[in-house]
Order: sequence, then C-alpha cells, then structure tokens
Amino acid sequence: MTARRIGTLTLLLLGLAAALGLAACKKPEEKSDATRPVTVVTVQSDGVGAAVSYTGDVRARYETALGFRVAGKVVSRQVEVGSRVVKGQVLARLDPSDYQLNIEAARSQLTAAESDFRQAKDDLARYSELYLKKFISAAEFDRRKTAFETAKARLQQARAQLGVTQNQSAYTTLRADQDGIVTAINAEVGQVVAAGTPVMRVARPEEKEVVVSVPESRLDELRSVREIAVTLWAAPEARFKGRIREVSPSADPVTRTYTVKVTVLDPSPEVQLGMTANVLLGGGAGVPVVRLPLSALYQKGDQPAVWLVDTKSGKIVLKPVKVGRYTQDSVEVLEGLATGDVVVRAGVHKLFEGDTVRVIQEAGA
Repeated sequence: MTARRIGTLTLLLLGLAAALGLAACKKPEEKSDATRPVTVVTVQSDGVGAAVSYTGDVRARYETALGFRVAGKVVSRQVEVGSRVVKGQVLARLDPSDYQLNIEAARSQLTAAESDFRQAKDDLARYSELYLKKFISAAEFDRRKTAFETAKARLQQARAQLGVTQNQSAYTTLRADQDGIVTAINAEVGQVVAAGTPVMRVARPEEKEVVVSVPESRLDELRSVREIAVTLWAAPEARFKGRIREVSPSADPVTRTYTVKVTVLDPSPEVQLGMTANVLLGGGAGVPVVRLPLSALYQKGDQPAVWLVDTKSGKIVLKPVKVGRYTQDSVEVLEGLATGDVVVRAGVHKLFEGDTVRVIQEAGA
C-alpha cells in the first residue's frame, strides 16, 4: 500500500470519528407540544341588553271596503281621507237619472197590473153568478178564474219590481254603515264604477293593533313571551299593554317574515292610525346578557355554542348557548354562560371536543 493511499484512509477515519463524536454530544430532540395556543375571553359579569323589539304601524282591527251596490257615474263625494264619519252619513252619490226612470217605468207597470187585476176580479164575480145559475159552462168559469189568478200574480210581480227599482235608486247613495275614519279613497267625481267596486275604506278606531314582521327564527320566542309593551315614536314616554292576536300561518314570499298582529289593550287618544310603533317583548325590560365577539360563536347544526376552557386541565368542552341580538362585531348571549367562564374567542372551528389548549391571551366580557 502506497503512502498516498494510507494518508487518504487516515483522513476518512478521522472524519468518521469526528462525526460520531458530534452525534454523541448532540442533545436528544424534545417532544413537540400537542396543546393548541388560543386566545380567550373571561366572562366577568352579566350585563343588561336592550329589550327585543319590532317596529310596525298602528292599524284598525276592523277596516271595511265600501262600494256602491249598483253601477254608475260618481257625481259627488262628501268626505276626504281622515274624515270622521257616523253611521248613516252620506259619503258619495252616483248619477240617479237612469234609476229614477226605472222607478217611473215600474210604477206604470204597477198601475197597469192593478187595472188588469180589478177587471179580472170583477169578471170573476159576474161569471161566478152566471155559473151558479147554470148560464155558463164549468170550463168557461175556470178560464175566468185562471185569468183572475194570473192578474193577481202580475200585480204582485209589479209591486215587487217597483220595490227593487226603488232600492236600486237608494243604492246610488253610499252611506257609512258604522262610525269610523276614512282611511282610503279609490274613486273620484266623474269616474264610472261597477257594482261592488271599493270606492273607499272606513276603519273602526275603537280597537287598534300594531302589525309587525317577525323572522321565522324568533317565532317561538314571540309565542312564549308573557308580557308585551307598545310604544309610539311620536310619544316614546307613553307605554301601552299589548297582546298577540294573530300570527300569520305562512311567510311572506319576498321577505320570508311572518306577519304578527298585536292588539293594543288600553289605547289612549294619542294612538292614531298609521303611527309608527315599537312592540317590546318582555314588557320592554332588558334581559341579562353576556356580549362575546362574533368569532367566539360556534355553530353545531342549528344550535349556537361556545368552547369553554377548563383552567385546571386545559381541556375544552362545547357549551350550547341561547343568543340574542347580533351587532357589527359582537353577539349577545342570553343563556348558557356564568361569571368566570373562560371562552375561546378565536379559531373555534379548528377545535375538537377534548382538545387541550394553552391560553396565550385573555380579555374580559
């Protein structure tokens, strides 16, 4: 073996020895930490949230669409929108000319029928005497009797026809069938309307209600509430008791909300039709809430929930909660949390039941 090859082998052996020495001196690799770092928020105290409310408008429970019972041209109108009317008051009139002519024609027909009836009655009396004396046959007597019955029926028909035409003439005057307030007018002077066409609406003001739209997610809450208050935008200091009268069985096809009618139980004169009103659930009193960042809310199916951290073990558990209002960056939690609970505030969708976490930041709620 040459000196050159001996030198190369020596260098290789020295390098291998150095590598083994470094490997022996290297510290053992530390085990990776399986805990997840999270930021949390600690529930320090319950706040009081605003009462759940819905905005609507005041309407009359009973509102009637009035129209003429006959067709014709509107020649006068005595009321305007907002007018208070009493039962029997004249609201509008149609041109009565044609109906007056019908009355005259019916009276003439009645006069003729009365004349025919008298003639048939007198003939029957004379022919009755002749029949008793055997001067006429039974067939002739029967014809006279039939003529009398026919004349009598025509007289009754003429009288009924006169009554119908008189009624139709009276129908050209539209009168209020109840005390109320005119809320809409759909016909003007000079307009020709058909029979039954609504020309105005009259509302009965003694019973008033507020009509609001409620999303489907809040219907159960609305039905279970025990106390309802109604306030007016025009008079916010006034407060009235309310009661749910009707909940629509189907949602509006456009807004997907349900129409709810709330009766105002003790309305004062300041509650006017058309006013904007608020319906407050729970009588308008605030309910205890906890406000959390929106990022802390976890959705499990249809049930909202949050991750609670066990400060002793570091384990997390999913806790269902009941939420209230949503704001731009927070949500109100009505039920499910207590003072001192530690809630994960971010990254909630990357966690799993039983995970161990490490708190790196804490804030108060």
